[in-house]
Amino acid sequence: MNKTGTALVAAFAFAATALGASGARADTLVMQSIYPSTLPLLGDTGVKLTEQVKRLTGGDLEIEFNEPNAIVGGNEMWDAISTGAVDAGWYSPGFAQGIIPSAGIFTAVPFGPDVREYTAWWYYGGGKELWADITAKYNIHTELCTILVPEASGWFAKEINTPADLQGLKMRIFGLGAAVMQKLGVEAQSMPVADTMTGLRLGTIDAAELSFPLIDKQLGMNEYASEYYFPGWHQQTSLITFIINQDAWDGLSDEHQAAIEMACAANVAMTSARGEAEQLQPLADLEAAGANVHKWNDEMMAAFKGAWDEVVAEQTAADPDFKRAWESLSDFRANYAKWAEIGYVQ
Repeated sequence: MNKTGTALVAAFAFAATALGASGARADTLVMQSIYPSTLPLLGDTGVKLTEQVKRLTGGDLEIEFNEPNAIVGGNEMWDAISTGAVDAGWYSPGFAQGIIPSAGIFTAVPFGPDVREYTAWWYYGGGKELWADITAKYNIHTELCTILVPEASGWFAKEINTPADLQGLKMRIFGLGAAVMQKLGVEAQSMPVADTMTGLRLGTIDAAELSFPLIDKQLGMNEYASEYYFPGWHQQTSLITFIINQDAWDGLSDEHQAAIEMACAANVAMTSARGEAEQLQPLADLEAAGANVHKWNDEMMAAFKGAWDEVVAEQTAADPDFKRAWESLSDFRANYAKWAEIGYVQ
């Protein structure tokens, strides 16, 4: 184990002793995940959270991990947690976009911030507080618990060289990126991983974005489509959160709340590092297996950006919460740009 890992283990052990000494009664939170536990970073970090919290509290608080659809359907998770039918969820806010139009801003923003900017805005730029205010009426408490590296832009059955090549394509794509693709003539569809693979195999969809090379390799995406495009303009960073019914959260002791907060903060740090470290070999393996890796040309990137600008204009006009979330993030990024320019080697 490296020094960082040793230090974290020591910190957790110390905290577990301190928190366990509180004598709080044992509690169990039932949590359903939106992601399978078998998916690296997306799913297995949710399992890691349960282990961390149990250790931090000396077993006084346990979080029961349930796979997707084990209790309710994925589209029902937000409402189930809101009403208390399910205690908690391993979740990305963008899955609630049908209920909360601004939710996408708190998950993945096309042409949006990288890991540094996104976490800075969430923790210190008002993002967390803004999301709490927007979601207050739903009786749900949120903790940022994982942050992801850029996704691939997608897998396509044929090369895409001009915007015209997108016309009529059926594509699985998530979140705000789907609205952009629709502007460019794509029939955008949201579907689970298993249905995505079936759709590609049967030819009922022509393209799909799912994740980054680590997961795309595990899923065997190259077996169904050969043209692999970067950069992931639609998801430069993605947030995964631990969400919990507000009454269930308020019913936890201060020590148990702190254990969840500490575990989630540690996960954010570790997933940002792990995500960067674990992409190179899978990408090389995919290329060796026949995947053709492309970077979008300037014409395509301009088309995506132009369509995104249209989506922003429409969404900000249609929804006040989307408008204030977009303005909050944009203002933060405008101020941050000066630091990014002088602080980092370009």
